[in-house]
Amino acid sequence: MVLLFIELPNEEVDANVHPSKTEVRFRQHTLVHDFVRESVRAALMKARPVPQFTREITAQPTAAPGLSPGAQQHDEFALRPEMLPPVNERLQFGGDPIAVEANLAISGFGAVGAPTMAQSVNGHADACGNVLEDEPQAVVDQLALASLKPVGQVRDSFILAVNADGLWIIDQHVAHERVLFEKILRERAQNEAGQDGQRLLMPLLVELTPGQQAVFAEISEELRRNGFEVELFGTRTVAVKAAPGGVRPADVEKMLVELLDQFQREEQVLNLDKIRGKIAASIACHAAIKINMSLEQNKMEWLLKELAKTECPMTCPHGRPVVLRYSVKEIQKAFKRI
Repeated sequence: MVLLFIELPNEEVDANVHPSKTEVRFRQHTLVHDFVRESVRAALMKARPVPQFTREITAQPTAAPGLSPGAQQHDEFALRPEMLPPVNERLQFGGDPIAVEANLAISGFGAVGAPTMAQSVNGHADACGNVLEDEPQAVVDQLALASLKPVGQVRDSFILAVNADGLWIIDQHVAHERVLFEKILRERAQNEAGQDGQRLLMPLLVELTPGQQAVFAEISEELRRNGFEVELFGTRTVAVKAAPGGVRPADVEKMLVELLDQFQREEQVLNLDKIRGKIAASIACHAAIKINMSLEQNKMEWLLKELAKTECPMTCPHGRPVVLRYSVKEIQKAFKRI
């Protein structure tokens, strides 16, 4: 049994969701969900540790300045020290305001109790906002990604690939998300007028709350330049006639509402760079290859080559790791060959 106590400020919890108080709503529900999940995982891993050769890979320090607005760090959600588990079991919140970023390696991705990248005293940050150690092992040559040869998939979700460095595991969804994210921002920067979207067969009617209406009024122009065609349809309803290419019609309403809610929760002045980054990240997430999707060999090869061309190939726009690596040396140690 795992017991987890979380103390949150009153303004972070809405207790008026249910008349009998049987449900509550968190202002940052995604952050709380991830924190609980990773804290439980860390406790379970402490009881039954994973092999020590498993570790999270980080981005190399020589990458050009990333297109992600995550290069500028902001504190979106911070938990007080007394609310957190021990340091080697901790998921730290902060970083890119687009979403939660795991700044500390969780026990499932690194040796239990080992110093993490974010704890390195002599470390330095790369262009993608990742903290790197100065040891050669922490420096990943971007050319290594281009040399990967895919050998298959795990549960149609993770690509297994090999090269001279060892075995690599790539999350196909977030890898494609990174590729699309940088492509969207690059095309947006080259074409100030914006991109054309794909027309929907029938206009999609979406009812907005007053707060969502206020946000929509601020970001409607940028939505248009990213392929949305949205018009007011009544006092509290908008009609979506076109959406960014690659996004399924069934996901259009969900994506639009998520964006409006995300900007509304931040309660701060919106700037153009942040708006562009968040919209691009949302489009990339909904248009990317999904998990549980079988990929042919040529598709896996294409994805790995495109990932190697990106500015920040080791993390997705939301801060999640894209790649894990088992180096030859670590595998040999695990089998007690050295």
